[in-house]
Amino acid sequence: MNAGILALRVDGIEAGRQRTRRLRFLTYAVILIAVAWSIEVIVVRDTDWTRITLKSLLESALRFTQLDTSVVPELWKPALETVVMATLATVVGLVMSIPVAWLGAANITPFGKSSYAVGRFLMTMSRSVHEIVWGLIFVSAVGLGALAGVLAMAVRSVGFISKIIAEAIEDVQPGPIEAIRAVGGNKLQVLLYGILPQVVPVVLGTVIFEWDINIRRSTIMGLVGAGGLGLVLFRQMAMSNYGGIMTVIFAVLLLIILGEVVSYYARKAVL
Repeated sequence: MNAGILALRVDGIEAGRQRTRRLRFLTYAVILIAVAWSIEVIVVRDTDWTRITLKSLLESALRFTQLDTSVVPELWKPALETVVMATLATVVGLVMSIPVAWLGAANITPFGKSSYAVGRFLMTMSRSVHEIVWGLIFVSAVGLGALAGVLAMAVRSVGFISKIIAEAIEDVQPGPIEAIRAVGGNKLQVLLYGILPQVVPVVLGTVIFEWDINIRRSTIMGLVGAGGLGLVLFRQMAMSNYGGIMTVIFAVLLLIILGEVVSYYARKAVL
């Protein structure tokens, strides 16, 4: 009797495994078909294959093999402007992120679920809109120039910085907070002496990392008229000066490498 029941259980387990394998195979097949269909519709049908030849590819590549050194004297000021834009955007983004993080941290949000939802919505909205779109919005609002780029990157930075700060606040150790409350500390004292010391390292590391990201962002802000090296790149593209385009790209690469080095040593020094 027991052997029969055991055999039935074994058969049931084996049948369940077979169903799982069939379902997994069906899932993989559907994904493969969807990918193949997407490639066929988006790439195969929508591409003019008659223009793509080995000769045309080589000619296009050779256009970018030479540097236009005459552009180099024009790059110093935009490069400096790019770094300043990234730095200002990071500082402004941090200032704007503090109230958003305060609203979006579940353990300190002032008005419960309603303010928590507002804070999380602001974080999501900031991250969901690309910096180019923010740049277009601020260019239309304040005009061409570096200010539009700074504001665009600052708003874009809010989503990342505030989210990291809010999650760091939610993960703080409760011991120091309970100790301050036990001796009669108010909410401000809890925030200043119980929460802030625990999240400062996370905040500093996040800000340095975001500054490094904003170096990259600021190089393309000029494509929407927001100044920096991106504006020089856009002008070279408009003139079809391939050597100038490659020179600007090389300058952008050097600037990003410099940002990587500075951010690395800054993180080591602070953290």
